[in-house]
Parts: sequence; C-alpha cells; structure tokens
Amino acid sequence: MSKVLVISDNEPLVGRFKKLIKDKGFPGHQFHFSYSYINAALARKYSNSSKFTSVNVKDECENIIQNYDLVISLHCKQLFPSELVKGVRCVNVHPGLNPHNRGWFPQVFSILNGLPCGGTIHEIDEQLDHGAIIAQKAVEVESWDTSLTAYNKILDAEMELIQANLLDIIENNYLKENPLEEGNLNLKKDFNALREIDLSDIDTFQKHIDRLRAMTHGEYMNAYFLDKDGRKVFLKLELFPEE
Repeated sequence: MSKVLVISDNEPLVGRFKKLIKDKGFPGHQFHFSYSYINAALARKYSNSSKFTSVNVKDECENIIQNYDLVISLHCKQLFPSELVKGVRCVNVHPGLNPHNRGWFPQVFSILNGLPCGGTIHEIDEQLDHGAIIAQKAVEVESWDTSLTAYNKILDAEMELIQANLLDIIENNYLKENPLEEGNLNLKKDFNALREIDLSDIDTFQKHIDRLRAMTHGEYMNAYFLDKDGRKVFLKLELFPEE
C-alpha cells in the first residue's frame, strides 16, 4: 500500500481531488490531506478534524519522510525544505506552464507579459517550481480574461492532468523531462509591486487594461490608488465579450 500525503491550501481543489479519488477508486493506496499551518482560515474551520489537518513541512519533515511514500503539493503555500525533497518523492501541481512565470500567481504575470499560461505537474526539487515536468496543459488567455477567469481555466486543466496521471504518479510509473530553459520567476514582492496604481503613469490603454484585469480576482482587493487624502481606493475591472 502506498501512503500519499496531499498538502493543499485550496479547499475547493481538495474537494475536486477527493471526488476524483472516490469516483475512480485507487485500491491499495491511502491518502491523507493536510493544509499549511499558516492558513488561519482553514485552521479555524478544521481545527478538530482528523481528515484535514495542519502541517508544517519544515518542522515535520522527518515524520513525513518516515510515514509517506509520496507527497503531493496541491497549491500548497509552503516551500518544501531540501531535506524533504531529498528524503521522499514530492510532486507539485502548479497553476502555471513551466518554465514560464514560475512562482507566485502565474496567470497574473501571463496577462501582463504574454507568456504561455496553463497547468503543470512536476517533481519538486530545491528550487521554486523548477523540477522535471511530468505533464502539462496550456490554456488560452483571452482578451477579456481576468486573473480569476484565467485561474479557473487553469484549475480545470490541472484536474484533467491529475485524472490522467495520478495513478502513474502514485506508482512512480511515468516519464519526465527537464524544462528546455530556466524560464522566469515571479515572487510575492513582484506581485505586491503591481498593486498600487500610479495615477500619473502614462502608457497605452492596452497596458492599463491588462494591469487592471491582471489584478482583478473575485473578491480580493488587489489594485488600488491613493486619493488626495492618502486613502486607498480599490478598483477592479469587468470585461464582457460580445455574444
């Protein structure tokens, strides 16, 4: 029996993953689900649950290595320490088309820089979103897509990849290949630098629209400008393609 630890900070994605397991059945394999110890919202909701538990991959590294055959990062907010990726096979389901826009919020930067967008399943090494690629699927970012609508497309692509490859990944029966280039990496600070809109900034209308739609993600308050009193004024963009 293989013991698989799935670590995720995306509760809806966990639900889709669990449904896949239930529908397809994976006899002989045991799954345990955890969320990051830094995720306060999930901690409040699942503090008494034994089916979805908190984990600190750095502090619990040795325990994970001893008790699991495979660790799957499913939009996990923690960086895996080198001891963990060396001690047990670790696989990442990443909402970006590696090696393009590795790191934070790949769809945001794909809207801005035009690099390909999609989902990737890859082995985890000691660098961020960097390991050998197992499978990936591109998605098209349309002129009316926001960060949220592009992200939802990626989630669907990721589930297709998971459904097609999960059994082979669990059983370590897959081909992999290293990216042909290093690609580019975006960090949290790069995203944060995009949030404040300079009202004196001069650029094309296209660039302004792309900046706002890249910052538009459902209920999240991302883009803002400062008014004359220094108050933050948040803004989002709605786009409607012609039917």
